[in-house]
Amino acid sequence: MAGEAPGQTLQPTALVHEAWLRLVRTPDQAWQNRAHFFRTAAECMRRILIDHARRKLQLRHGGGRERVPLDDIDLAGEHDPRQLLHVHEALDRLAAQDATKAEIVKLRFFVGLENREIAELLGLSERTVERAWRFAKAWLLAEFSDGQ
Repeated sequence: MAGEAPGQTLQPTALVHEAWLRLVRTPDQAWQNRAHFFRTAAECMRRILIDHARRKLQLRHGGGRERVPLDDIDLAGEHDPRQLLHVHEALDRLAAQDATKAEIVKLRFFVGLENREIAELLGLSERTVERAWRFAKAWLLAEFSDGQ
């Protein structure tokens, strides 16, 4: 969300708050460990962003029309919600092939964790996470190239 324009309807604070509310919705939820919490948080944030992107693309919300703030027009900073949906679908395909690599992508992309933190959470070496991240980025790039 760091690259988003300032006038976006879903701010990082709102995303974190919504994720927290969803995470604590079940009062008897017991986290097995730190990794379990972060994995769940990553998936929760992913789902919130996907739901938000889908809502923005609905016909009743403008059906593809773009909101342009008159104060500071900066179309280069706007991101297409369709792109987020493509990432979501590609991530599901990656998870079907290799769940660990998909988990690493979610923790980097949606939570913003570094390789060291991901390695600690998943019980892997940092080098393994780095290799998996490079592979996943290349795989996703190939997926996006095929779809265009």
